[in-house]
Amino acid sequence: MKTINDFNFKNKKALIRVDFNVPLNDAFEVTDANRIESAKPTIMKILEDGGSCILMSHLGRPKGVQDKFSLKHIVKKVEDVLGVEVKFATDSVGEAAQKAVANLQPGEIVMLENLRFHEEETSGDAEFAEKLSKLGDIYVNDAFGTAHRAHASTTVIAQFFPDKKCFGKLLAQEIESIDKVMKTGEKPVLAILGGAKVSSKITIIENILDKVDHLIIGGGMTYTFIKAQGGKVGDSICEDDKMELALEILNEAKAKNVKIHLPVDVVAADDFANDANTQIVEVDKIPDGWQGLDAGPKTNQMFHDVVLKCKTILWNGPLGVFEMENFAKGTISLGEAIAEATKNGAFSLVGGGDSVSAVKQFGFENKVSYVSTGGGAMLESLEGKTLPGIAAILD
Repeated sequence: MKTINDFNFKNKKALIRVDFNVPLNDAFEVTDANRIESAKPTIMKILEDGGSCILMSHLGRPKGVQDKFSLKHIVKKVEDVLGVEVKFATDSVGEAAQKAVANLQPGEIVMLENLRFHEEETSGDAEFAEKLSKLGDIYVNDAFGTAHRAHASTTVIAQFFPDKKCFGKLLAQEIESIDKVMKTGEKPVLAILGGAKVSSKITIIENILDKVDHLIIGGGMTYTFIKAQGGKVGDSICEDDKMELALEILNEAKAKNVKIHLPVDVVAADDFANDANTQIVEVDKIPDGWQGLDAGPKTNQMFHDVVLKCKTILWNGPLGVFEMENFAKGTISLGEAIAEATKNGAFSLVGGGDSVSAVKQFGFENKVSYVSTGGGAMLESLEGKTLPGIAAILD
């Protein structure tokens, strides 16, 4: 696996695919600079070598050229994070891009305009990829968030750099973290899958049963498993058409000697609202008119004990409706257990939109080993798929 550490960038122009698809407010200010900060180590290594950086990214899903999706809005923030002046090219190919790059000196950075202003980017057009490739000497992919898409700048472009392509530090770290869980993790290995639907996690469950010793199932998925085993789930979210599948998963896990842990009690509410009436009930005895919205105290203790005896932990998906304060306890309790296990030497990887939000919201970001920057890319990796952006560098 070639990373930027395998190259010296002195007097070289590094063409770096970053993921600066960051949220902006109405005043076009960046509200979360995490993705920019994550790319900093790669950019600084190249500058310190005496090279220059050409940054390319997309922002949003523009239809043609739309000012609100222009990357010019984030230049100031990128400068603040890097502590280096960032020049801006008003296009990603053509005269404006060529001119900006031609004048680039060692130690300088230029950011190209939004790649998706050209539809050839998302269609994976080889001609567009070739035009981009002519801008730099070495191609660096550091955009894990888009590694699952075969776009011109993430995948197709790599063929024009047969010997001069590599992973940036962020992407290399993402690959290593997932490998730690899926291939090289110290046992016992635990996967925690939450979220609303079994259907969205099926392929992940099927792929990881061979790799884990324990599987905690929480969140809305719980109720499909409980109802499938004859439990009463009241008005809880439930995929009736997936109950048979849930039973198959339980049987397969048993055959593979994987211990599945389901909640034993839940916080049930008489309405999907923070101020609803609540009661703690056994998970398979939820009354009609009530729905399970969080893990109960006995479950939290049980999950805590499971987490603390594991050496490798993957967390994907919350245990309850954590966005509402009254139903966040299960998710917070789980975060505390994972933080404690990590402090004791376990490796913990958090990935997938909602669990990442929860980790940030409740202050666990620096108490786990690694927080993934890619939602869809992370999920596809866990499903066992080879991501096109990664395959293109390894090829």
